[in-house]
Amino acid sequence: LVLLDAHGALTRDTAPLWNDKRTIHLVRRFEEANEPDSYLPESGNTPTPAWPGFKLQWVRDNDPAAYARSAVAIMPKDYINYRLTDEIAMDTGDASCSFLMNPERLDWSPVMIERMGLDAAKLPPIRNPLDILGHVSKQAARDTGLRSGTPVLVGGADYPVALLGSGACRPGMGSDSTGTGAIITVIAETPLLDPEISNVATIEGNWAQFVLLETGGDGMRWARRAFHDNALSYDEIVARAAEAPAGCDALLFMPFLTGERLGRHRNARAQFFGLGAAHGTEHLHRSILEGIAFAMTRHIRIMEHASNKPLERVIAAGGGARTELWLKIKASAFNIPILVPREPECGIVGCAAMAATATGRFSRVEQAAERFVSYGAEILPDPRWAETYRRTQPVFDKLYYHSHALYDDIDTLAAATRPTQP
Repeated sequence: LVLLDAHGALTRDTAPLWNDKRTIHLVRRFEEANEPDSYLPESGNTPTPAWPGFKLQWVRDNDPAAYARSAVAIMPKDYINYRLTDEIAMDTGDASCSFLMNPERLDWSPVMIERMGLDAAKLPPIRNPLDILGHVSKQAARDTGLRSGTPVLVGGADYPVALLGSGACRPGMGSDSTGTGAIITVIAETPLLDPEISNVATIEGNWAQFVLLETGGDGMRWARRAFHDNALSYDEIVARAAEAPAGCDALLFMPFLTGERLGRHRNARAQFFGLGAAHGTEHLHRSILEGIAFAMTRHIRIMEHASNKPLERVIAAGGGARTELWLKIKASAFNIPILVPREPECGIVGCAAMAATATGRFSRVEQAAERFVSYGAEILPDPRWAETYRRTQPVFDKLYYHSHALYDDIDTLAAATRPTQP
């Protein structure tokens, strides 16, 4: 979240990221005061610390001077657009994940703004991501080297743009987008108003119904730092993980390094369970990949139960689409084939499709995506791995539920043992 004053200057030096949990007390307070039926139709989503509406509340309460000076609250890409064009807007995708936009009208919700105690005047215009916002100004051209007059789109966030660039842009299509986090998505014509499911407006005008695991590729990054002091490459870590058998000899990893997005246990913690003297780093690394796959399998079941529709195939996107071992683990855990785009940088392909459509080369952005996207291998479940994971998943689920009772205790213990500031 980026805050600007009436002259376009930043009112705060820092911008909280989506996985910043400082707003958790605001989320809990909102949930205690409001039933889901009262806010889901108005916001399209369940409360979570990720939503900018809660981050704006946090600034209001913790930096009231900056809040008072702020004329508009926008996303980082919108700030770049402003610096390029002197124009301000937010796309429907980012607005739909603010907890402040009505999903039916695609406009700010007076009900949610009032309920959150925010100032509607600080919210920017909402525009279609394919709109041309403006053109590169002469000053921006001097600052950046871009050509003056180059059209600039309203644009979209990395996740919806990557969905488009993977080819997941028509109702019924599924996606596994693994970057820092890991997102299971189904494209639909309307949002799915369920407390366990999030929704974002897509570039082409549909809705992405999704469940997000906050630790996706971030699990590999943590392992690289914690076990190897960043001395090994990711390819070397994956090669080591490949030395362990499917199921890791009954070693499980709960992949909640930064907690969970939704539910009562956002303070969830990661853990290895079943660790024995015979386990080596190869087991630890593979168990991280498998644990993330098991958590994503839980999410697939949540979505299938809520929609009453089975997920039959998914398209891979994000950095995780580059790791064949991980794709095979996930396909086997999901027991669903995974289609892999030839170009793993799906966000870049999505941007190209958006630019081509906005400048008239295509009448619809889906046509551009289908022209630009091609697929390589389809990763099929390994029957032996799938059977191992079928037996392991219930144990993972049981560990997931039984661990809930300890998270508050761990928080209390951490607070009691944390060194006091001088």
